[in-house]
Amino acid sequence: MVYEKKLSLAHPSRLLRLVKPFGLPFVLLSGVLLGVGFVWGWFFSPADYQQGDAVRIMYVHVPASWMALFVYAMQASLSAVFLIWRHQVAIILMKLSLRFGFSFATISLLTGAIWGKPMWGTWWAWDARLTSMLILWFIYLGLIGMKDAFGGQTKGDKIMAIASIVGAINLPIIKWSVYWWNTLHQPASIMRIGRPAIHSVFLGPLFCMSLAYVAFFIGVLILSFETELLIKKRLAKL
Repeated sequence: MVYEKKLSLAHPSRLLRLVKPFGLPFVLLSGVLLGVGFVWGWFFSPADYQQGDAVRIMYVHVPASWMALFVYAMQASLSAVFLIWRHQVAIILMKLSLRFGFSFATISLLTGAIWGKPMWGTWWAWDARLTSMLILWFIYLGLIGMKDAFGGQTKGDKIMAIASIVGAINLPIIKWSVYWWNTLHQPASIMRIGRPAIHSVFLGPLFCMSLAYVAFFIGVLILSFETELLIKKRLAKL
């Protein structure tokens, strides 16, 4: 019975019927959380005693960086599912997630540069964390180019999936680069053993903005999934 349920979820139309009701609510929730997080972070959260008002960039930069890594880990996992079980849902969602991950990585790099100028005195430094994040940006860009070039061919989907899995090697490099090399970035301040190193007054708006990013990704991914299936059905009738 459980196996039959798993098979049913592997069918695009059946999965869509299950997740479709959550698409718009998640998008609306992300809008509310984004508004609350923005007002909280920009107007009620205090300035940092060292960074001053530049610390507020964290509320946009950090969630974008987290999401860039999360989305890539998700789409690499979907690629593995596609290669092992040939589930079409997996490759569809993998392709749809690429542009979201690319967007998050772009926001991360741009906001990091804006923060780096007053803090480090330069827009860019060949720091290990920055460089590995830039490599992730190029990997996303390359996979998007492959997606557009292959146009849904089965052989092309397999090549994309393999390339996606290989590119996942960069994820632990991004995570642990601050420990492996002498970098400008500080070690983990939140996801660490024990209490977070960041003060609680900054955690509230940071997590609010992070939840907004997550809700936005889930909601828009569901809506994009619905649109993709409608396009495929329409093309099949031509």
